[in-house]
Amino acid sequence: MKNDNNPGKARRSLKLRKIMKCFCSGEQLQIDDRDESLATKDYTTRLRSSRAREAEQKPDIGDIEEAESSLRESGALNYEEARALLGRYEYQKGNIEAALHVFEGIDIASVTTKIKVTLAIRARTKKRRSQKYDKSPMSIHAVSLLLEAVFLKAKSLQVLGRCKEAAQSCTVILDIVESSLPEGLPENFGADCKLQETLSNAVELLPQLWILADSPREAIISYRRALLHRWNLDVQTNAKIQKEFSIFLLYSGSEYIPPSLRFQMDSSFVPRTNIEEAILLLMILLRKVTLQSIEWDPSILDHLSYALSISDGLTALANQVEELLPRNIDQRERYLILALCYYGGGDNFTALNLLRKLLSSSEDPTCVPGLLLASRICAESLEYAGDGINFARRAIERMQGRCDRLIGVANYVLGLSLSTQSRAVLKDSERVKMQSEALQSLESAGELTTMNDSNVIYHLCVENAEQRKLDMALHYAKCLLKLEGGSTLKGWMLLARVLSAQKQFPEAETIIDAALDQSGKWDQGELLRTKAKLQIAQGQVKSAIETYRQLLAVLQVQRKSFGLAENLKEEGNRNRTMELEMWHDLASIYIKSSQWQDAEICLSKSEAISCYSASRLYISGLLQQSKGLYKAALRDYTKALAIDPCHIPSLISTAVVLRQISDHSPGIVRSFLMEALRLDRTSASAWHNLGLLYKEEGEAMEAAECFQAAILLQETEPIEPFR
Repeated sequence: MKNDNNPGKARRSLKLRKIMKCFCSGEQLQIDDRDESLATKDYTTRLRSSRAREAEQKPDIGDIEEAESSLRESGALNYEEARALLGRYEYQKGNIEAALHVFEGIDIASVTTKIKVTLAIRARTKKRRSQKYDKSPMSIHAVSLLLEAVFLKAKSLQVLGRCKEAAQSCTVILDIVESSLPEGLPENFGADCKLQETLSNAVELLPQLWILADSPREAIISYRRALLHRWNLDVQTNAKIQKEFSIFLLYSGSEYIPPSLRFQMDSSFVPRTNIEEAILLLMILLRKVTLQSIEWDPSILDHLSYALSISDGLTALANQVEELLPRNIDQRERYLILALCYYGGGDNFTALNLLRKLLSSSEDPTCVPGLLLASRICAESLEYAGDGINFARRAIERMQGRCDRLIGVANYVLGLSLSTQSRAVLKDSERVKMQSEALQSLESAGELTTMNDSNVIYHLCVENAEQRKLDMALHYAKCLLKLEGGSTLKGWMLLARVLSAQKQFPEAETIIDAALDQSGKWDQGELLRTKAKLQIAQGQVKSAIETYRQLLAVLQVQRKSFGLAENLKEEGNRNRTMELEMWHDLASIYIKSSQWQDAEICLSKSEAISCYSASRLYISGLLQQSKGLYKAALRDYTKALAIDPCHIPSLISTAVVLRQISDHSPGIVRSFLMEALRLDRTSASAWHNLGLLYKEEGEAMEAAECFQAAILLQETEPIEPFR
């Protein structure tokens, strides 16, 4: 044999066999060599002190065979390899501190160059598909053993709570492999040893270590490094990293870090926020589920639903849900999720149709979430309010004896549907009855939710205010403001409107000023407009005009900002609508002051924003009417009604002009006023003009009733509608 001609080599092989025999049998190793290595001394000392425990714990025989193969190839017991082997054995026994002590004696920097060269040669050989390897400074088994030692050192540091050091140790592995193989690992690289397993474990562990070390920036970089470099990770590991990364991006609250430029391609989508990057990862995972690359994981859809909900992407979520295969999601659950998505996206008709399918006899007619959502959607439409009442009552019947809070929600949506339906009925007796039932349902909802649901309290306030029970409305408005802690604009606005209905204009303005102090510049548009209206109600016209100028300045700054951001288009549209109404408010002020030229300038400004606006045509009609040009005014009102047949001010003004020019029968005039009252029973102007019409026709009793209603409503009319 070859070893017979080399006494030194034979002696080292004998030493190795003694170590291996000891590893497998638990016997004490006896070494007489005076030049034994420090690693062997460490091992011998620890083995002697823990002989009883070693007898019960068996090391991984496969790992020992791999180490033996490494040492057999190299023909020598290398110092670092010996420490790697002994440290792994201590780690497997659970002696973490002892293992770390052994691992810290490995000078990985001294062999890094050899490892890199070995990996590079191995990769070139794999690419040539040749069995003739170039001469490497180390065997691949030795490389695998040393890199595993670095990984186990990181694991040991993690157990001991030294996470930053563990992350730095783990980074060494990735740096070595990435610098050796910049184009990534070839297929089946390191399949004949534990190299691939160690590398996969290191790639997966590194981001977690940075998170534990409270270094979110390094964690994000490590996640991207794991996903963008070719590590030959299996599909399951890759999917696991993608999911963990998306969760970290969604919920960590860390600052967004743009990807490195070397990973950005000209035609590729580059996320601009953590949320966008998380959505991209979760969509990739869902696509893998569809392609059956990975198993179905419901939490992926849960996280994606959250991410798209907070980023106004419910339509995109609906598309993702529709693509899911039937085996991954129940049909009833699909209907409910899609209905929520379309409702959140503003497509109430599609959402209601889906819910009708869900609640059909062939699916799940007693699905409580579906019944509640269907009732909530119907409550927003005069046409479907009756169906909403039925849905809510079915839900209440289904939940008898169950959760009080959920029954409270059912009473809440029932109250909304009854309130909407009351505005559609023609008979006063039926309307009063429905209004009473609506208020009763909302009060029940408030009791069942222990008055800590802001939506219930808000609608309790609105319903009382619209029924002109202003003292109760004020009470609920204050409760809402206290519950929300002044965190939402609607609480401040509602309180100011109720105070304005009580003609407490200075107090209402004080509330708006307090809201302005606590809100940011971006949220002050509606508040400034309300403040201007309050100033007009107090006769402070110059102050109101100055407030409108402040509002215009805020809107112009916002318009420039929204013009640069596509994801804020909806907010930009809302601000353009507010600017349009602001110009109309100013035009109305100038019309009342007979400053017609200024009014025309304001109308030209609004026309530049939207030439097809019922409000603009209505104000234009008021301008013509104030000049005595009744036919021109009538044309403007007619155009406004052509754009919006339900525009109540245009309906009333059309009736007024028709009365003034005496060109139409009283029946036609009455029809416009009755239509306005059908749409809004609380319009004091409509009641007043209807009373004038009855008076002209000699119907004194009807006229008196109309005037009485007009006076009552005018005394309690807010500066803006309560809803």
